[in-house]
Amino acid sequence: MDKNFSDDFMVKENFSIKKISTRYEGSLTKDEGITILNEEKQKLREHQEKLYADGSQSLLVILQAMDAAGKDSLIEHVFGGVNPQGCNVTSFKTPSSKEYSHDFLWRHYLALPQKGMIGIFNRSHYESVLVCKVHPEYNLSEKTWQSVNDFDKKFWENRYESIRNFEKHLAQNGTTIVKIFLHVSKDEQKKRLLDRINEQEKNWKFSASDLPERALFDEYMKYYEEAINETSKDHAPWYVIPADNKWFARLSAIQIIIDTLKKMDLKFPELSKEDLNDLEEAKKQLENE
Repeated sequence: MDKNFSDDFMVKENFSIKKISTRYEGSLTKDEGITILNEEKQKLREHQEKLYADGSQSLLVILQAMDAAGKDSLIEHVFGGVNPQGCNVTSFKTPSSKEYSHDFLWRHYLALPQKGMIGIFNRSHYESVLVCKVHPEYNLSEKTWQSVNDFDKKFWENRYESIRNFEKHLAQNGTTIVKIFLHVSKDEQKKRLLDRINEQEKNWKFSASDLPERALFDEYMKYYEEAINETSKDHAPWYVIPADNKWFARLSAIQIIIDTLKKMDLKFPELSKEDLNDLEEAKKQLENE
């Protein structure tokens, strides 16, 4: 491959969303990418097995994107080969009345992966500084605030601080965090939304509510840029992946995830001398049956 996706797409400082391409412009072909992706799936399964056996750490993968950017299909193609017993996917929709009765991070705590597991958040706590920033009136459902006038600069600074503290706490307690933004262009989003209308088998994916949000595309990009700059840290980095080419987004994501698992220094448990002796004894008994 002609790129190290983990290095190339990690946000380091002064991230500008307008300077990041939404298309892959390298020499790798789609067919080559799909072949490599299938090879990488086996590597991911092996690392997942080691994570599960090690049992001392967990991995949280956070996916954020605009509608039709390919989050669902990325989860299917990247994680389709892992053992489902070691992986949980949580798709966060509009909060329920019960969830609104707690702080905005509460439902995300409940979905965190236990040690030995991979947790995938399809959308996440970042919706509270994205869609809720585009539509600040949504925050009134928390019943803590009196009017949209309460959502001033200080309010949003506190939200970012809460998110940073939340992720720092997780990182200090054994959860490694990978945050991926699938960066899709407005033109590509239009094409995919039209596909959902024109192709009968995709009709179920289309929602009329996608269009009003699409009209706010530029505003969302502004708040994505702000959120990423506010919260990309060494212990919880953001990766911005070009997503106009779905095959490339999937390949980039799986390499980033594998590289992250490698850095976790996972190990299969080592048996004690007594346990090894017990194994030998069990082997003899079975062979002598």
